[in-house]
Amino acid sequence: MKKNMNIAAIFAGGSGVRMNTKSRPKQFLELNGKPIIIYTLELFDNHPDVDAIVVACIEAWIPFLQKMIRKFDITKVAAVVPGGETGQDSIFNALEEAERIAGDGEATVMIHDGVRPLITGQTISDNIKTVREHGSCITCVPATETFVVEQPDGSLEIPERTGSLIARAPQSFALGDILSAHRRAIGEGRHDFIDSCTMMSHYGYPLKTIIGPMENIKITTPTDFFVLRAMVEVRENRQIFGL
Repeated sequence: MKKNMNIAAIFAGGSGVRMNTKSRPKQFLELNGKPIIIYTLELFDNHPDVDAIVVACIEAWIPFLQKMIRKFDITKVAAVVPGGETGQDSIFNALEEAERIAGDGEATVMIHDGVRPLITGQTISDNIKTVREHGSCITCVPATETFVVEQPDGSLEIPERTGSLIARAPQSFALGDILSAHRRAIGEGRHDFIDSCTMMSHYGYPLKTIIGPMENIKITTPTDFFVLRAMVEVRENRQIFGL
């Protein structure tokens, strides 16, 4: 098997409660006849340095996803695995499959939300490069509003905005490191880490950040969907008119 593989682990296990959709989960909502998750998968499928993609999907929707993968000619999806009880569990299922794909070789894994389709090829390249150099890469954006942190005693702490970042995705690591952290968490009975960088920080792994595009939002509400529609239109206009 190829050494130093770059594998995308795409999480598509959410049910879309905040999107208020009853007929289908948010990752399968369509824009211009294409599901949101396909927009996301295309980013990794089209990137020359991505070797394979693993998707963790709501089990009942796996046949539909596989049909869409064929319809839109996504060629790098090596496996679709069932999601777990929590987001953490779903990611672990994808990581175990990535481990099987990598075999005895080293691998960089990029953990990404299926409903986060507004990154760029440069974001993926920066993640791969940063993991190779530093062992981890958390895609962030600068904080543009004031954070208020409520303390246990009810008082409020206002962190300085300067230097504050908001963690988004991809969150990328050496595959062996993130799997070790997941297995340690499972051994401790923990299944509630909110994201991968929180888990890795908890277990003492050093984290390196990059700045990604501000539009790298997670499509979780109807307002987010309208932003996605506008951004897709902008990108299509750039291709057509060279803007």
